[in-house]
Amino acid sequence: MTNPITAASVRADLLAEQAALDAVVSELTADQWALPTPSPGWSVHDQVAHLTYFDETAAWAIVDEPRFHASLEALAPVFEPDAADDVMDDLTIGPLRALSPEELLGAWRKNRGLLADASADLAGDTRVVWYGPSMGAKSFLTARLMECWAHGQHIVDAVGAHRAATDRLQHIAQLGFITRSWSYVNRGLDKPTGEVRVELTSPSGATWRFGSDDADQSVTGSAEDFCLVVTQCRHVDATDLVVSGDAAYDWMTKAQAFAGGATTGPSA
Repeated sequence: MTNPITAASVRADLLAEQAALDAVVSELTADQWALPTPSPGWSVHDQVAHLTYFDETAAWAIVDEPRFHASLEALAPVFEPDAADDVMDDLTIGPLRALSPEELLGAWRKNRGLLADASADLAGDTRVVWYGPSMGAKSFLTARLMECWAHGQHIVDAVGAHRAATDRLQHIAQLGFITRSWSYVNRGLDKPTGEVRVELTSPSGATWRFGSDDADQSVTGSAEDFCLVVTQCRHVDATDLVVSGDAAYDWMTKAQAFAGGATTGPSA
């Protein structure tokens, strides 16, 4: 990507990523929609339901803050000390589980259309409310793209489909790099000392570099492998990434580019 990254360019890539996943799920049989995915307890249907729910609330966050805050208040039971593990699922994707695959696909298309319309005029300096601190427009849309790609990866893995890697991964790779500290803060841990340089080969063959050239530790390899690790779709040892340094490897075993409680990805 040689052009400057703007809210509009991230939005365009988000729409393209959604369309790429739509092309996969629209061809699935009813049995495939019911298949389990690498996310414990979640089927293919559940993965699409998750995107459906949060694409709608993302649209509200941009154009209807009172409605977004009302939806946030409805999630209050999740934060009760004795809340069951599945309360969040019950309150978000629970109602969507009753839909047929065709109905759910229609609902996802509708809700992502709402998000597309809501984000059409987002300026780069616009702050958008969300479940934690507000986010800048580019970061907000990048997070939606990352969610679509990562949940889509779980679907692709479950059904054995093919989805070509594209340079849209640059957004996710950058997010993965800048959330190194978050991956430790989220676990109540101190980040190991030492800088880590990341050098990735993009799907188009370009080289993407993040971090200081003077860093004595590094992660190198394909952008797709890096994105799979930071979204916890793969363990680093299951990829071809070359990791140099203890701090770099420790990061790759804890990397979490998404918000929410600390989670552990797949084992090697």
